[in-house]
Parts: sequence; C-alpha cells; structure tokens
Amino acid sequence: MPDIKESRILIMASDGFEQSELLVPLEKLRQAGATVHVATPNNKPIKGWNEKDWGETVPSDCAIADVSVEDYDALVLPGGQINPDVLRLNETAIGLVRDFAAANKVVAAICHAPWLLVEAGIAAGREMTSYKSIKTDVTNAGATWVDKEVVVDDGIITSRAPGDLPAFVAKIIEEVEEGRHLRK
Repeated sequence: MPDIKESRILIMASDGFEQSELLVPLEKLRQAGATVHVATPNNKPIKGWNEKDWGETVPSDCAIADVSVEDYDALVLPGGQINPDVLRLNETAIGLVRDFAAANKVVAAICHAPWLLVEAGIAAGREMTSYKSIKTDVTNAGATWVDKEVVVDDGIITSRAPGDLPAFVAKIIEEVEEGRHLRK
C-alpha cells in the first residue's frame, strides 16, 4: 500500500477551471505530503474562474503533451464549465485520461470534469456523479448517475461540486494509498 507522502499526483486543467476545485486539491494533497504538478495545454499559467468572475492564475509545471503516465499515481480533473469543455476537445488531454485509466491509476473528476471521462469513453458501465447539469450527458454515456458527494468505481472518483471537496480530496488520498485498481 503506497503512502500518500510518496505519491506523485497530476492535476490537468486549462483556463476557466473552477478555482476552488483546483486550488483545494492542490493545497490539501501537498499538505498531505504528495508531490503535485499542474499540467496545462501549453505549459503556460492558467486563469481560474471564481464563482462569477475570473480568479487566480496558477502556474504550470508541464505541458499535457509532455506528461508520462508512468511518472504519476493519480490524475485529478477540476471542473468549472469552461475548463472541461475546452479539454474535451483536446485529443492529447483525452488520450491522457484514457492512458491513466488503462494503467489502472486513480482518476478523479469533479463538477463538469466527468465530461472528460465521457469523452475518453470510460464512463459506460460505471456508477458516477457530477454537477447536476451534466447528469444527462453522464447517463447518455452509459453510466449510472447517483446524487452523492463522492462516488468511487474501480479507482474512478467523481464528485458533484465545490461543497464536496473535503470528501473528494479525502477519497483521492484513500484511493492512492490503495494502489492500482483493476478495471472492468
């Protein structure tokens, strides 16, 4: 069972991420002892969305195209409306989501980020949650949508919204410490 203090976690995002959904996992996972990197489309800083207006800028550690799945234990996908909508059109980003899932590594998506799981083709047959406005997208992709703060299905973690962040981050830590997950 790996210790969170020895883990490496990647957060993938673009401009328009929901500010708390990136910053809270970044801070809490680092406080728990994990090494956490942020990957962006162009390895440039990205600007968050803070409820009703643009928020903080977050530096990038690497470009999405330069990420090696073997270097990380988990992938965290923050939501917001803009960020996952942009990333689901990025073939490299979707390929990375698929690669993490294929490697049986933890993949955690909150709010609108389950769109990326849908686009990557890994939602079908799973129990998942999401922000309520994309419930139909998730169910149309073949997942069973449930209204819970955090849902785990074979190492795929989903949550609904910023209010679920404490449970979301706690579940990321728990799942990373469990190790690789054999997928259906």
